[in-house]
Amino acid sequence: MSNRSSNPFFSSILNSRLQRRQVLRGTLAAAVTSMFAGPIMDGLKARPASANNTKLGFKPVPISEADTIVVPEGYTARVLIPWGEPISGSFPRYSLKNTGAEQGMQVGQHHDGMHFFPIEGKSPYEGSSVDGLLVVNHEYIEPRYTHAAAVGQALGPDGFPQKEDGTRETDQVLKEMNGHGVTITRISRQSDGSWRVVRDQRNRRITALTPMEIRGPVRGSDLVKTKYSPDGTRTRGTINNCAHGVTPWNTYLTCEENWARYFLNNDEDVPRDHERYGVSTDGTSRYGWELADSKADEYIRFGASASGASATEDYRNEPNAFGWVVEIDPFNPNSTPVKHTYLGRFAHEGVVFQSPVEGQPIVCYSGDDARFEYIYKYVSAQPYCQATASGALLDDGTLYVARFNEDGTGNWLALKFGENGLTPENGFQDQADILVNTRTAADFVGATKMDRPEWGAIDPRNGNVYFTLTNNSNRKSEQVDAANPRPENDWGHIIRWSEAGKNPTATSFQWDIFVLAGPEDDSRKLSGRPLNADNIFVNPDGLWFDADARLWIQTDIGESSQNQGEFAQFGNNQMLAADPDTGEIRRFLTGPIGQEITGVVTTPDQRTMFINVQHPGATTSEEEFAAGKINSRWPNQDPKIYPRSATVVITKDDGGIIGT
Repeated sequence: MSNRSSNPFFSSILNSRLQRRQVLRGTLAAAVTSMFAGPIMDGLKARPASANNTKLGFKPVPISEADTIVVPEGYTARVLIPWGEPISGSFPRYSLKNTGAEQGMQVGQHHDGMHFFPIEGKSPYEGSSVDGLLVVNHEYIEPRYTHAAAVGQALGPDGFPQKEDGTRETDQVLKEMNGHGVTITRISRQSDGSWRVVRDQRNRRITALTPMEIRGPVRGSDLVKTKYSPDGTRTRGTINNCAHGVTPWNTYLTCEENWARYFLNNDEDVPRDHERYGVSTDGTSRYGWELADSKADEYIRFGASASGASATEDYRNEPNAFGWVVEIDPFNPNSTPVKHTYLGRFAHEGVVFQSPVEGQPIVCYSGDDARFEYIYKYVSAQPYCQATASGALLDDGTLYVARFNEDGTGNWLALKFGENGLTPENGFQDQADILVNTRTAADFVGATKMDRPEWGAIDPRNGNVYFTLTNNSNRKSEQVDAANPRPENDWGHIIRWSEAGKNPTATSFQWDIFVLAGPEDDSRKLSGRPLNADNIFVNPDGLWFDADARLWIQTDIGESSQNQGEFAQFGNNQMLAADPDTGEIRRFLTGPIGQEITGVVTTPDQRTMFINVQHPGATTSEEEFAAGKINSRWPNQDPKIYPRSATVVITKDDGGIIGT
C-alpha cells in the first residue's frame, strides 16, 4: 500500500445511513440491504435463473486441492507453451541450466494476460479459429525455480542467489530479465484437437531489455530523461506485465503492474514520483538486478539514486519510464513497442475498451492494483475511424479517475492540467507532471479509494463495465464506503457501472455491486442470496466477457493464504462463469497447487479456450525448497522438473461452444 493521502472514505456520509454495527463482519446482509434500498441501475436487477434461460450449461466442478487442472464433465484440458518452451532463434530446449540468452528465445515465466489474434491479422476477434498468434504476458519470475545455482538454498518466491561479495552473476540477471515481458508465438490446431507452436518469423520475445519508444505528453519531459535517453524519448524494457488490452486496430497492450520495487533509491530525499509508488528505499531492489557483477549499463539502471551531476548522467529517472501501458504490433516483428503515457502511470492491471463507434472517441478503463487505489478512464480527443485508427488515438485525450458516491451514482474527475485544481500553485507543473504522478493527482481531486481494482470487462451487449476488487484487509470499519462496504475485506467483490445515457464518454455513471465474494455465511450474489458449494470463491482477479456475454471470473488467493486458515475452505485457485442478467455463478475449473488462474480468451468460434496457470508451487516454503520438497510438479509431474507456468487449452469433447 502506497496511498497515504487524506482522501475521505465517505464514512461521514455513510454514518447517516449505516450504523457501524451493520458493516461489521457477519452482518453483511444488513449493510447491503441498507446501501441499495435506493436507486439502482435500470435493467441490471437480477432475474431468476431457469433451465431454459441460463447461459451456463455445464455441471459445476467441486473445490479441489489436487495438483492438477479439473474441468467439467465433457471437457478436456491440455498444456501448451509452458515456461521455457522454445519459440525462436536456435530453439533451445528447456533446462534449468539454460543461459540468459537462451531464455530470450523461449517462452517467459509466470504467464498472465493474453490474447489470440486470428492469423489473417485484420481483426482481433474475427478470422481463423485454428491458426493465430498467441500473445502472452509474463508478470514476474521466481529465481529459485530459474537457476541451477539456487538448488538446495533456502529461498522464498522472491529470493535469489548471491555471490559472497553481495553481487549477482550477470547471466542470472540476464535470464531473469528475459523471463519477463511478453511472448508472441504462432500456434495451430492439430487434427486431434491439440495445439502446437509453429515456427514463424513473427515469433519473438519482448523483454526487460527491449528498446521502446515513449509517446504522449511525457515524451521529452525532464522527468524521463536518463543517461540512456537524454532527450526523454526512449527506454529499455517492460516488466511485471500483468493483464493486457486489445485495441480495435488489432494491436496488443501489455500493462506494467507492480514495477516499483524493481528499483532502488537510497537517496535521503526520495521524490514523490518514487515514494508514492513504493520504490525500494533500503537494502536491494526486488531481484537485485542493480547488483549484476558486470556493472553494465542495462543492469545498474535499476539503482535509481542520484549519482551524477544531472539526470542525463545517471538513472534517477529510470522508474518514471515504467508503470505505463505498452503497445505491441504482434504482426510486425520489426516494430518498436510504444509506452503510451496518456493512459497514466500506476500499477496497471489491464486495459479494457468499449466497442468502438465510427466517428466517436475511443474509451478505455484501467485499474490500479493496490490497496486504496483508483479506477481510471481514458477518452481520446480524436474520433475513431476504422480505416485510419492507430495508437495515435492513445496519445491525445483526457484521463479521468472515478468517484463512487454513496447513492449509487458516480463521477469521472478529469486529471487535466489547469482543471480541478491541478495547477502549479498546487504542485502540478504541466500535463506530463500529472501523468508521471497520476496517483498524486488522483489523490488531489478526491477519487474513491478502492479495494485493489484489478481486471475490467465490458458486457458486449450494453457497454456495462465490471471490475474486480480483489481484497483489502487494511480497510478499517470507519473507512468503509458504499463501493467498498466491508472492513477487513479479505474476500473481495465485483463492482459494475453503466455510463450516463449509455454514452461511454459521459462524466457520470450509475453503479452497483454484482457479487460480494466469500463463504456461504459472508457473501451475496446479485439475487441477494449467498454463494453455495457450487460457486463459493474469494479474491476475484481475472475478468472477461465472451461473445455470448458469459462473464468469466478468475481467482487469486495469495500464496501466504492458500489452503490456510479461513481460506482452506476455498481450495486451490479457480475459474467460474457468471450470467450477468440472473447473477447465476458456477465453478468451471480448478487449478493445481500454489498457482493463480489468470488470462482467458477463446478463438472466434468460441470452441477453444485458453487460460493461464501462473506460479504453480509458489506456496513451497523456504525450508521445503532447500530440502527439495516442492509441493507442486505441475504440469510435468516429474520429480526431476520444477513446476512451470503454462497456458492451458480447453475444448468441449463434442466440439461445442465453451460454457454451454
